[in-house]
Amino acid sequence: MITVLLVSHLLVAIFLVAFILLQRSSGGALSGLGGGSGASNFLTARGTGNFLTRATAILATLFFITSMSLSLYYKGHNNSETTKSILEQIPAEQNVPAPAMPSAPAAEQ
Repeated sequence: MITVLLVSHLLVAIFLVAFILLQRSSGGALSGLGGGSGASNFLTARGTGNFLTRATAILATLFFITSMSLSLYYKGHNNSETTKSILEQIPAEQNVPAPAMPSAPAAEQ
């Protein structure tokens, strides 16, 4: 189940980015991709705008729902190891004696 949710979340994210980039902006974005008048070749300019706006809104809603679902799933599946802080996972230091200082070499006379 979680694999299906992760894959669908990834696909929704990819399509959401693509639909956002296809929308007409003041700079043109990727709407000119494909030559001519770009994405407006298959629909009228108004129809394309409405379609992309609705599709973006639907994909954004799906992205929100899958994000919340993943968050709730992983919140319910916490292990004792994952709830600890990184600092708490470090093993306690053992009392190891410090190395002895090397003796100075005898001076030759």
